[in-house]
Amino acid sequence: MATITINISEEQLQKLQALAQKLGMSTEELLSASLEDLLNHPQGEFTQAASYVMQKNAELYRRLA
Repeated sequence: MATITINISEEQLQKLQALAQKLGMSTEELLSASLEDLLNHPQGEFTQAASYVMQKNAELYRRLA
């Protein structure tokens, strides 16, 4: 397993620790789960789906405007 070091502000660290505590997990577990989610569900999929819906319903949206 690889190790990565990043620099974050003290405020970001406090928020991260508070969220991890609220969720009942360690800061490292929260970061790992967040990274896993990001890598498995890239933003591009959402953008592609949203674009499809907008194109599919363009005529309806035009009429409603």
